[in-house]
Amino acid sequence: MKKIIISLIALSLILSAVGCGTKVEETTKTDSTEVVAQVVADIAPNPADSLAGKTFPIRSKDNAIVTIETDFGKMIVELYRDVAPAHADSFVARANDGFYNGLIFHRIIENFMLQGGDPKGNGTGNAGYFLPAEFNELPHQDGTLSMARSQSPNSASCQFFVCLARNRSTANLDRQYTVFGQLIKGYNVLHAIGSLETTANPRGEKSVPVTEVVMRKVYLSDADGKAL
Repeated sequence: MKKIIISLIALSLILSAVGCGTKVEETTKTDSTEVVAQVVADIAPNPADSLAGKTFPIRSKDNAIVTIETDFGKMIVELYRDVAPAHADSFVARANDGFYNGLIFHRIIENFMLQGGDPKGNGTGNAGYFLPAEFNELPHQDGTLSMARSQSPNSASCQFFVCLARNRSTANLDRQYTVFGQLIKGYNVLHAIGSLETTANPRGEKSVPVTEVVMRKVYLSDADGKAL
């Protein structure tokens, strides 16, 4: 009786899927579990697609907006000059002079962050100057733009990171690193990059993306990513 019930459930799922236009693979030999798994896989939404419409409200109309254009798509970021003016102004200046164009995201840690903006591409480079710390009360959460630094609080330069979640790891960054922006559109792009396969760096940290992620162009834009 149990086998009959399972078979009927599987048949019902198949008929429903076919009725909705969902393709179900034909097999010469299968069991009900495999059929159900196939149907679920065919109709399950792509996680990246579910993020395509995610947005974050603009904090201030007076803040600049920058678009980071990659092979995976565009990430559109509001720069929080109202809380971190030196960091925001520095990012705008480097975007205007093309500093970030062609640089990579050299470090990706799953469910934590992706880091880029290093002219050397390995985490050791800077822009030839350093910024004073502008730690603030804004949280590190999904889409937060924050500035990387070394041991010294005033050692930030041009390397930045974008958070992939709000969890214990990112919460530990609060008031220790300068939050100077937030992703307002492009969360599907952010997480597509954040989910890439990685290998270990020379220090043994599993963070080097197997697929190179290049910032093709970084420029001032409107909230839809149109260059100004």
